[in-house]
Amino acid sequence: MAPPPLSLKGRALRCLAGREHSRAELLRKLAPYEEAPGQLERVLDELQAKGFISEERVAASLLHRRAARLGDRRIRQELQAKGLDAPTVAQALEQLRGTERERAQGVWQRKFGAPPQDAKEHARQVRFLLARGFSAEVVRRVVQGGEGEDAQTGI
Repeated sequence: MAPPPLSLKGRALRCLAGREHSRAELLRKLAPYEEAPGQLERVLDELQAKGFISEERVAASLLHRRAARLGDRRIRQELQAKGLDAPTVAQALEQLRGTERERAQGVWQRKFGAPPQDAKEHARQVRFLLARGFSAEVVRRVVQGGEGEDAQTGI
């Protein structure tokens, strides 16, 4: 005999047990299972009131998992794709302020470790870092500087 189907609340809790989800993500995932209009909204309101859904935790989780490998632009895009509101996205990005150069340098060092030897390799390194959402200015400094101007000047 098959087990009874999960309720909307059960499905939402199962999603939240795996990782943090924003309200918008849960709405998208659970909408096909809604049996009556407004039922899903009521379930999500209840879970949010009890602290099971937190936009701040979603942002913190994404930063923890992705910030070391991605630039600010890409992180902003991923936060917005999760349906987080503008103040939450801005607050999350404020935590990264001033670290993009160091993060890009770390990604570059792990992937390449040596300055480009020709134009083709230079273009490849630039494309790699740009695709990860680092700003053009940061990419230029990291790829041209190798270890960075700071290491060369001793500052």
